[in-house]
Amino acid sequence: MNTELREALEILEREKGIPKSALIEAIKGSLQTACKNHFGSADNVRVEVDEESCAFSVIADKTVVEKPENPATEISLTEAKLMDPGYALGDIVQVPIDSKSFGRIATQNAKGVIVQKIREEERRVLYNEYYSMEKTVVTGIVDRDTGRSVIVNLGRVDGYLAENEQVRGERLSPNDRIKVYVVEVRDAPRGPRVMLSRTHPELVKKLFEEEVTEVRDGIVEIRAISREAGSRTKMAVWSNDPDVDPVGACVGLNGTRVNTVVDELKGEKIDIISYDENPAYLIENALSPAKVIAVIADQDNKDALVIVPDTQLSLAIGKEGQNARLAAKLTGYKIDIKSESQAAEQGIFDEMGIDYHGEGGFEDYSGELEFEEDEDAYEDYDGETDEGVDEETDEGINEETGVETGEEGNGEEEAADTEE
Repeated sequence: MNTELREALEILEREKGIPKSALIEAIKGSLQTACKNHFGSADNVRVEVDEESCAFSVIADKTVVEKPENPATEISLTEAKLMDPGYALGDIVQVPIDSKSFGRIATQNAKGVIVQKIREEERRVLYNEYYSMEKTVVTGIVDRDTGRSVIVNLGRVDGYLAENEQVRGERLSPNDRIKVYVVEVRDAPRGPRVMLSRTHPELVKKLFEEEVTEVRDGIVEIRAISREAGSRTKMAVWSNDPDVDPVGACVGLNGTRVNTVVDELKGEKIDIISYDENPAYLIENALSPAKVIAVIADQDNKDALVIVPDTQLSLAIGKEGQNARLAAKLTGYKIDIKSESQAAEQGIFDEMGIDYHGEGGFEDYSGELEFEEDEDAYEDYDGETDEGVDEETDEGINEETGVETGEEGNGEEEAADTEE
């Protein structure tokens, strides 16, 4: 029994994760190679192994001839009869080969094959381990900045955070613990190359899955998400349980859950809104915290006209157009926002059959415009302008999250800031 070899293979299997069977196949292959290098051919040679004891034997099938011309494939009748008197010319004799006869060069080559196979198996095991992490969030430690990438220590391998996957303005220092989204795991000669991201929208989604039990259990679904990394994210959520408020579940008591995610994203603002199958209501929610008078959504062309109070126009559009831009990404609609004055001047209210009296006056408007699946979608407005959100300071209560968005309020943590 080859005890030392068996123990060595078991150690490799335990510490490197390389199956013993794969290593045994590598050794068999190396002995075949040694035979070929020594004899010039190995077609008639086979390697047998007892996997339990790890005892190897090399056998050559040789033809019995009167006078051998090729010792690698032939054996003389005299030699064959010494092994068994019953052998005759033309018989096939199984001749054991002592591996020591291979010579130093052949033996070194065999060792090289084994080492190479071990490296290949180790790389394969490592690749499979990290490939299983693809499309998930992992925690790593910042190692160094190469200028083009930030190298993140993920344990057994390094991950690469490319420049375009880094959040603009976010400073990462050596030994910082960060959470990153695994975009792709590539098989490379020197081991798996793990490509990471801090800007991917899925990072936010996965962080909420980690933090919110209802999301992790599938009670609350994150139906849509749009993100401008480092600045703001909008996320639409839906509950499969009528007794569970999806927005409240994601925000958490006093904003604890959403603030954990915000802290991980270095203060990135997160707006959490209710998802709605009706695109008009979804668009209205997506433009939060701005108030909306009406939404006319064309499902075929995926565009929408949104009318807001005059005092809400800049809030709906957002700083540098961010609020409208994120809402468009979230809903998949091209959104055209107009103030009520603009809509009145352009006759839009007349087209909608609304008796508009100016400055939010809709005395004769029933507010019962319906959404029909194959026609334009309308969202009604009760005729009141918003006074709960101050356009300049963005203070007030976010109607979707129910969380204070100004600096002063009911003492709850800021969870879904509005435009600054």
